[in-house]
Amino acid sequence: MASSGDYDEIIKSISDAPPTHYMVKIESFSLLTKHAIERYETESFEAGGYKWKLVLYPNGNKSKNTKDHVSVYLALADSSSLSPGWEVYAVFRLYLLDQNKDNYLILQGNERRFHSVKREWGFDKFIPTGTFSDASNGYLMEDTCMFGADVFVSKERRSGRGECLSMIKDATSSKHVWKIENFSKLDKESYDSNAFFAGDRKWKIEFYPTGTKQGTGTHLSIYLTLVDPETISDGTKIFVEFTIRIFDQLQGRHIAGKVTKWFSRSSSEHGWVKYVSMVYFTQPNSGLLLKDVCLVEADVCVHGITSAI
Repeated sequence: MASSGDYDEIIKSISDAPPTHYMVKIESFSLLTKHAIERYETESFEAGGYKWKLVLYPNGNKSKNTKDHVSVYLALADSSSLSPGWEVYAVFRLYLLDQNKDNYLILQGNERRFHSVKREWGFDKFIPTGTFSDASNGYLMEDTCMFGADVFVSKERRSGRGECLSMIKDATSSKHVWKIENFSKLDKESYDSNAFFAGDRKWKIEFYPTGTKQGTGTHLSIYLTLVDPETISDGTKIFVEFTIRIFDQLQGRHIAGKVTKWFSRSSSEHGWVKYVSMVYFTQPNSGLLLKDVCLVEADVCVHGITSAI
C-alpha cells in the first residue's frame, strides 16, 4: 500500500489518460540495482512556471528507512532560483503505467509547500517491489517501466523575512604578517596591508601611525577591515574572532588585542582606536619599533555566517 510520512491523505486512482507534464521510460530497470544506483533524478521539466524533476529510488529511500518498496518524489529542479523567502504551493500526481491494461496507476496527496529548504515531496512507499516486479501486474514488463508526473501550482507567496545562521565546525584561522618599514617617514593618515584570505573572504589590516578619532596624536590605531564590503548581500553578517599583534623584535614580549565581532556591509571594520600609546611604541626597549621597522600580524578565524532567507 502506498504511504508517505509527508502526507495525511493519499488518493489512489486509475486513469486511461497519460500525464501531460512529464514521462520517464526506464529500460533494463534491474541494472539500476546491479550498478548500485540508489537514486535516479530525471531531467528537469516545466510546469506552472517552475522547473521540476522526478526522483526515483528503485529499492526504497534508505534515508526514510524504506524497504521493499519503490520510492517516488517530485522535486524543485533548482530551488536556488527562488528568491529568498519565496514558497510554491502545488498539488501533483505521480503516475505508473500498467502495460497490460494500458492505463495508469495514479497517486496524489495534499497540496504541498516547496521552498529552498524543503524542495522534495512524494511517496516513500509508492508501490511494493514485489507488486511492481510481478509481470502479471503490468508495471515492469521485459524489465521496462514508465513513470510520469503532473504538477499544478496553486499559489505562490513570499514569507516573512528571516535569516539562517551557519556556524563553521572546526574553523581554521589565517595569519598575515605585515612588515612596515621607514616608520618615521610615514606621512599619510592611514595605510593598508595587502589583502589576504580568511574564511573565503578578503581582509586587510588598516593602520593609523598617528592614531585616529580619540587616539589621534597619542596612540596607534589598528583595524581589521573587510575588503569590498559592497559585495556582501544585505542581511549577511560574518562572525569573526581575530587577534592583531605587534611583535617585540627584541625580547618576544609581543602586544596583542583579541576580540570577536560581527562584520557586515554596513559594519566592515573593527579594531582599536587606542591600540598602543606612541610613547611606549617608540621606546627603544619595547622592541616594537626596531631600525624603523615594525611587524604587525593579523590572526583571523571566521566562525559563522548569517544570511537572509
